[in-house]
Amino acid sequence: QVQLVESGGGLVQAGGSLRLSCAASGSIVSVNVMGWYRQVPGKQRELVASITSGGSTNYADSVKGRFTISRDNGKNMVWLQMNSLKPEDTAVYYCNADRLRVLGRPPTNYWGQGTQVTVSS
Repeated sequence: QVQLVESGGGLVQAGGSLRLSCAASGSIVSVNVMGWYRQVPGKQRELVASITSGGSTNYADSVKGRFTISRDNGKNMVWLQMNSLKPEDTAVYYCNADRLRVLGRPPTNYWGQGTQVTVSS
């Protein structure tokens, strides 16, 4: 059974930094894309950043230059370094693993349980 477990959320003042971590566990063969999404109440979940197994990255315009995504393919982990945080970054952040391959099963999309990030002004 595959699980994605996030950690690193919390409360920080504007201008501060946080680092989110996500570990995928289970009989994982490979993961194509890992990413971070965020959601605030009443709004759709939005992509923050993603990274392919080859290291190609994609960022939302609102976080470019402030956030950095990285991953370790061997450990099935992904991180999101968030600097110069703003109050509008406040949200629940979700880890995502897209086209994750498990032995004997087709590629599947998985989500973590979410971690709260709150940025105070």
